[in-house]
Amino acid sequence: MSARLFSFAAGDQGSWTVTAQEAVTGESLPAARALSVLSGPARADEYRWTLRGITSNERYVERVERDVLVAKQQGLGRPQSTRAVLIPIRKNVEWWALTQDERRAVFESRSKHIEIGARYLPTIARRLHHCRDLSPDEPFDFLTWFEFAPADESAFDNLLTELRASEEWRYVDREVEIRLTRASV
Repeated sequence: MSARLFSFAAGDQGSWTVTAQEAVTGESLPAARALSVLSGPARADEYRWTLRGITSNERYVERVERDVLVAKQQGLGRPQSTRAVLIPIRKNVEWWALTQDERRAVFESRSKHIEIGARYLPTIARRLHHCRDLSPDEPFDFLTWFEFAPADESAFDNLLTELRASEEWRYVDREVEIRLTRASV
């Protein structure tokens, strides 16, 4: 069985160096110099902050969309992918008051989240982590982890611009963007 729980632990040392951190909407996180992505729990007392999320079933994806994503996506940890971005997101109470089919309509029918993301595969690898499933006390609902090569940073910026311009983002009440780099593996 593959690991489902991941911890994003920030402090003075880590496998990724923080190059920029910005509160896009709402409160930021404390500044840190480095970030480690750990499979499993992290000891909170060893880091400035930790965020936890689990990989889960794909909740808003239909079969044909999933087939496209699986066919195009490449895994994380590619040697050329020395850039990463962690984007923790919390959606507002209005989002969570919607039914599953209403959220799906906003997410894909109107915002084209899956369609937009698929256009940037396999250049940009990503993995979504759900936080709400762990505890109602988690500070974010989702942690999205992206990896790409330095030459593809402008493509990543375009992806973010498109997603943030969508109807779905009107439901975001907290978003932090953390840009990272690491030495080639």
